[in-house]
Amino acid sequence: MIEARGLTKRYGDKLAVADLSFTVRPGVVTGFLGPNGSGKSTTMRMVMGLDLPGAGTATVNGKRYHDLAWPLHEVGALLEAKAIHPGRSARGHLQMLADTHGIPSRRIDDVLELVGLSEVAGRRAGKFSLGMGQRLGIAAALLGDPSVLLFDEPVNGLDPDGIRWVRNLLKSLAREGRTVFVSSHLMSEMALTADDVIVIGRGRLIVETSIGDLTAQSSQGYVSVRAREPERLRQALEAGGASVVHEHDGSMSVRGLEAQQIGELAGSLQLVLHELAPHAASLEEAFMELTEDSIEFRGESPLSPTDGGTR
Repeated sequence: MIEARGLTKRYGDKLAVADLSFTVRPGVVTGFLGPNGSGKSTTMRMVMGLDLPGAGTATVNGKRYHDLAWPLHEVGALLEAKAIHPGRSARGHLQMLADTHGIPSRRIDDVLELVGLSEVAGRRAGKFSLGMGQRLGIAAALLGDPSVLLFDEPVNGLDPDGIRWVRNLLKSLAREGRTVFVSSHLMSEMALTADDVIVIGRGRLIVETSIGDLTAQSSQGYVSVRAREPERLRQALEAGGASVVHEHDGSMSVRGLEAQQIGELAGSLQLVLHELAPHAASLEEAFMELTEDSIEFRGESPLSPTDGGTR
């Protein structure tokens, strides 16, 4: 389990993390989401004892990282794929880590095989691609067979097959009862991987919940409706407080009323429905809605030709 209580961190005048509290529980994959500059990496570094908080605490299984007797056996992390001496081989890097904790060489062979680097174990890490560096970083995180794992953007540089492999790995680790905490900017991937999410913006907690609850509560969800008398139904829906948009395919997107309420309203008016399908918001839609006021680096919309831009 990972617990943060009142974590605060400043870099000069910059408040990177502000009174942040959350719990990452075992047995599920917890996604750590936030816009660029929101404090995700800083928070993970404080959990790992690499940055000291100005206030508050971050603990792993009830202890600060510096108080763990054998940290590799309790917590593993991939925070920076290239944080490896470029002159060491993949095996040499893992051997160096294993020697600090009395980890047998057979465990090195196991994790190299798990991440698909057995055939290049003797190659210098400095010659690795970003994706291979990610795999070596994951191997290092798993080396001590820890119960708690942190991964910061673990799929960077991986091809689609590698991304799917990481997804399945994270889910299998959680099924074993481990605590799995992972940050990513790929919302579609987080939707497939994570069970719970912690969303922060400008260093502050926005929400801590399950993905299902997050998307269900978003105003971006809607109900797709088709009716024999669409205009009559639209008037009734709007009178009932709903927002209705006519789509190009002839359906209506209805917000403000649930599917059951729409069905009951149509039934009371003896209106025939051909479709009544609720659509939950995507994780990306829910995330963008939540963090709209927390985006620090925002680009302008592309110019259209009439605005003086070019295609």
